[in-house]
Amino acid sequence: MAGRFGHPRSVLKMRTVAGQVFLLQVAIVVLLVAAAITALVLQSGTDSEREARNRSLAVARSFAGAPGIEAALKSPDPTAVLQPRAEAARRGSAVDFLVVMNTHGIRYTHPMTDRIGKRFVGTTAPALAGGAVTEKITGTIGPLVQAVVPVVGRDGTVVGLVSAGVTLTKVSGVVDAQFPLLFGSAAGVLLLTTGGTALVSRRLRRQTHGLGPQEMTRMYEHHDAVLHAVREGVLIVRGDGRLVLANDEARRLLDLPPDVEGRQVGELGLDPATAALLESGRVATDEVHPAGDRLLAVNQRSTDRAGGPPGSVTTLRDTTELRALTGRADLARGRLRLLYDAGTEIGTTLDVVRTCEELARFGAERFGDLVTVDLAESVLKGEEPASAGTAVAMRRTAVGGEAPDGSLYPVGEPIHFAPTTVLGTRLPIGEPVLEPDLAAFTGWQRQDPERARKIVAHGIHALIAVPLRARGAILGVALFWRSRTPEPFDEEDLSLAEELVARAAVSIDNARRYTREHTMAVTLQRSLLPRALPEQSAVDAAFRYLPAQAGLGGLGGVGGDWFDIIPLPGSRVALVVGDVVGHGLHAAATMGRLRTAVHNFANLDVPPDELLWHLDELVARIDQDEGTEGAGDGAKAPITGATCLYAVYDPVTGACTMARAGHVQPLLVRPDGGAEFVEVPGGPPLGLGGMPFDTCRLDLPEGSSLVLYTDGLVEDRDRPIDDGMALLRRTVGSDPGRTPEETCEAVLGALLPDRPTDDIALLVARTRRLADARLADWDVPAEPSAVAQVRAAAVRTLRAWGLADESFTTELILSELVTNAIRYATGPIRVRLIHDRALVCEVADRSSTSPHLRYAATTDEGGRGLFLIAQLAERWGTRYTGDGKVIWTEQALPDADPGAYASAPRPLGKGEG
Repeated sequence: MAGRFGHPRSVLKMRTVAGQVFLLQVAIVVLLVAAAITALVLQSGTDSEREARNRSLAVARSFAGAPGIEAALKSPDPTAVLQPRAEAARRGSAVDFLVVMNTHGIRYTHPMTDRIGKRFVGTTAPALAGGAVTEKITGTIGPLVQAVVPVVGRDGTVVGLVSAGVTLTKVSGVVDAQFPLLFGSAAGVLLLTTGGTALVSRRLRRQTHGLGPQEMTRMYEHHDAVLHAVREGVLIVRGDGRLVLANDEARRLLDLPPDVEGRQVGELGLDPATAALLESGRVATDEVHPAGDRLLAVNQRSTDRAGGPPGSVTTLRDTTELRALTGRADLARGRLRLLYDAGTEIGTTLDVVRTCEELARFGAERFGDLVTVDLAESVLKGEEPASAGTAVAMRRTAVGGEAPDGSLYPVGEPIHFAPTTVLGTRLPIGEPVLEPDLAAFTGWQRQDPERARKIVAHGIHALIAVPLRARGAILGVALFWRSRTPEPFDEEDLSLAEELVARAAVSIDNARRYTREHTMAVTLQRSLLPRALPEQSAVDAAFRYLPAQAGLGGLGGVGGDWFDIIPLPGSRVALVVGDVVGHGLHAAATMGRLRTAVHNFANLDVPPDELLWHLDELVARIDQDEGTEGAGDGAKAPITGATCLYAVYDPVTGACTMARAGHVQPLLVRPDGGAEFVEVPGGPPLGLGGMPFDTCRLDLPEGSSLVLYTDGLVEDRDRPIDDGMALLRRTVGSDPGRTPEETCEAVLGALLPDRPTDDIALLVARTRRLADARLADWDVPAEPSAVAQVRAAAVRTLRAWGLADESFTTELILSELVTNAIRYATGPIRVRLIHDRALVCEVADRSSTSPHLRYAATTDEGGRGLFLIAQLAERWGTRYTGDGKVIWTEQALPDADPGAYASAPRPLGKGEG
């Protein structure tokens, strides 16, 4: 079809009625043919599947009912009889497989002999029940239909199964043969319809070829009205550079004379650059050209691109007001970007001083040349700030930018704004202050006249002071100064500074509240940890406790690691290290509960495995109770996870008994420098329940060191726990002569990460042995006369130890304990005296019955023995052994010299709290 100016027009771009009718009819024919092909394809698939089902079912039933099938199935080798017959039947019936199987689905026949004897893949339950099943599956040879039928014996029972299958492609050939005929018919119909449509279109085109004078006039009037009514200038220039048309908007924008049509563009008095563009005819897109006091956006395109005459069409758009609006929009966009960046760069940590430094640095780089931030003293301490309306004592906290020497107050300087100045009257009530010209000295200089002169002398010429407010209280003030930037601050700068400071104030208040909460949590946690080593003679010990770095989501610095040294009866000592999973107040509170429980259980003098069992029960109850409390609307408390290592060392025998619940293995350093991890049987972490705890018993030479620790020491995100434990062993074993204090320092120096993410508890205990000269023991026969012998031997021993003053009390105690053992317990009976920080008397027997303190009536003949012992001894109690019990007492020795046995208790050192 011909287009304008004799060029052919694309069929797809037809705009005449004849062309549209032609395209519509062709589209209808194509859709009808496509619908017919689709229907045939769908019908072909349905017919193919139906044919496959019928064929497979018929073949399977025919073969299942063939004579001799039952006998073959019951023969010794069914495959030898049935395989040739099945293959012959398969080839004759044009199916893809014919399989005979027993009632368990094991194949006797198959076209592929390697599958004989394997289980049939398909549904067999209906066939085993006497029915038949047909199913469509996708196998290794493609989509197929298979049927399974039973082989019924003479007695009516199912003795076997027969399956026949055929692929869908094998039965679809009949329908495929219809496609050539269908496509030929469709092509004929399409050609016939296209020819008829072309004849009709040609007739319509011939009938609408010319337009009458009225139609041409009306079309021109509409064209002219639209052309001159648009608010965009239009110029049409011929190929020889003459102006053909200029609408009213173009005449106004370019200030053209009335008779411009037909004149050369160069004669119109336009801007040289604009005239050169119009004469060149080149393509232009939104080029900005001046026209008097206007800025015009010029777009130009050639007119001969679609077969038109040579020339160009140019459009003009006035962008003067748009440029002004764009400038204001750019300014607003820049300020929004500034506030967005402030939100990401200010308040990155929960540290008050760090947040002030970020505000000062950001403000100096992006807003003012110099920025100072002053905070209230109470805010720096984490306390609640003073309410508005009161004078606030402040301290300079941060300075941003390079302040000239002697001009601004340095960091750390106390700041108090005089009430006679505008800063002193407006800042305490939360109002900002704008000083666009500091050199005018409008009253701000009365704060510090000498410093004010230095400020102006150094070129600082403008100031904005904005109070830091949060929840109605004054936290401090931010001051923005300009020195290098020549423009003074204005009202828009003041509003931007207020918005910037308001966002920073929220971060500072959050940091202040975190500081207060964190300080409270740390105080609670450290109050739950031991403050000093208890007096004991069994070990020489040192310890360190280091919290995780603060700032980890508000949890750093507060954790659940703990340690303990607990003196036990008989000069023994318990060494404990534990770790509650997690951080925060919940972990610290749980740690305090567990530590208290360990002390209580240790006072009962139970073995390590039994103590851990009791502790496990306690943790399970804690989880149960807290889970019940969290069942309402409140958040459910987290499940408690904890590990613990409990060791008991006896300096008399050198025996150390240990048990652990999910904790890392302790490290043993022998006096000769050999370092090894003790293979303590591993029990589950506390709270899991249901699993027993085992003990490990070692005989430790004097001078051996036990290193107990939590996993935070040896494990870090950048270091596997195995590497950390290997480094710990090398560090401790490299110099066995170190004191426990020196060992702690060496271990922390080698293993402590730069920013620990977990708490670290470290306990180093060097063993001691009680001298034989301070120990006395006797075997006592179970006879009443032996009591006097024990008393006499005890008195001689006490005189040899220089403890004659304790003889009378000791005689009474031993008389009562030995008499009770002879009367109520079973032998053998053994008495032991230990001269340590206290005088310890122990009576052991084979009975498991523990005596109880009671108050005897005035008429009772007995029942006063333990009461007297409780009055005479400082402490007394019972502990159970593997073959009985030991009743012990402790008598204080006021003249005992602690330095002869162990170091005196010391306060916590730096970094040990």
